[in-house]
Amino acid sequence: MKNFKKITLKNGLRVLFVPRPESLAASVLILVEAGSEYETKRINGISHFLEHMTFKGTVNRPRPGQISEELDALGAQSNAFTSQECTGYYAKVEGKKLPDVLEIVSDLYLNPVFHPEEIEKERGVIIQEINMYEDNPMRNVHDIFFSLLYGDQPAGWNIAGEKEIIKRLSKDDFVAYRAERYVMSKTLVVVAGKFDEKKTLVQIKNHFEKLPKRFADAKKKTKESQKNPGILLKFKKSEQSHLVLGFRAFNLFDKRRYAIEMLADILGGGMSSRMFKRVREQLGAAYYVRASADLYLDHGTLSISAGVENEKIDIVVAAILEECKKIREELVPIDEFRRTKDHLVGNLILGLETSDELANYYGGQEILTKEVMTPEEIIKKIREVTPEDVRNVARAIMSDPKLNFAVIGPYKKKERFQKIMKIGR
Repeated sequence: MKNFKKITLKNGLRVLFVPRPESLAASVLILVEAGSEYETKRINGISHFLEHMTFKGTVNRPRPGQISEELDALGAQSNAFTSQECTGYYAKVEGKKLPDVLEIVSDLYLNPVFHPEEIEKERGVIIQEINMYEDNPMRNVHDIFFSLLYGDQPAGWNIAGEKEIIKRLSKDDFVAYRAERYVMSKTLVVVAGKFDEKKTLVQIKNHFEKLPKRFADAKKKTKESQKNPGILLKFKKSEQSHLVLGFRAFNLFDKRRYAIEMLADILGGGMSSRMFKRVREQLGAAYYVRASADLYLDHGTLSISAGVENEKIDIVVAAILEECKKIREELVPIDEFRRTKDHLVGNLILGLETSDELANYYGGQEILTKEVMTPEEIIKKIREVTPEDVRNVARAIMSDPKLNFAVIGPYKKKERFQKIMKIGR
């Protein structure tokens, strides 16, 4: 049974309603297909910079800070985010106040003014945000990993951009990029929680229906090419090394996506996972170690990340590769397999308790795939995965031509790791 409703306006705007009358709150989320993978090198970082600028003033709220003040006065929780493939603006509030936050979030999406003086101020904020990420190796190593895999193309660029590019972006750049990407055919409005569907749809139409039907170009296809294991080092004097070891995988439309989620969870999905037991509990070499499957429109990865003691990095890398070889060669025991399924299903259900989480769950699927699966449908898919499916996907992606290793730590020579960076074909 579908527990959501999708409506498409004449101009192409998609609307998703996820009603939960028992909820105390309601959330509005506006998503647009505009992320770092839609940028050119000249304007890399503009999707994220533009997201910041929408909060700095609109036609109806020209004073900087006015939007935040009004949202705070409503008791709302609000923010925005930019990813590789979309940008989102959201607010959560007491159900009866939804019309107020819907008007505000719609205004900041539809009517930003890009005051030149505010661009200059926010430019400094963005640069400090980039500095913050660069000073956080636990996060920065993932940027290094994607740079290693995809190089100088959108999938390999930093979402926040490069500081030299951020310094050059102008009001004309924002206006032009917004006109290109922020079109109704690439935009989705999600409302979840406790709200009046009829009144909310009328309000959305009043805000958006007058806008013309326009289209935007599709994302340029990500190019992939690799024959041997890839290694990328970023030297940093530190007491701890942060690493990502992973494999090229496939896109989010692949039918094996549930099997790779199982694979990632078995390897590093929790405190009972193989990597946690091996690297933290047995070797005592890391505080955090985890695995994840990250699938996008035309590419994807399976990766294991950890922060490890410098002196133990070689044995940690060797241990990770040994566990990858083991899961590629042997079927996962039934008890472990059932436990992993229950872990995945439990996390899915617990992640849908609030209206903002519901909006992200349904909206995230629709903006990328144009299709939405209910939690029950996804749980069914997870339950259908077999140990053979997991071994098959491990065998398909875990090989030398798809193996990559990125690390931030006190290392300058790749040769140190080339000797152990092999898993076979």
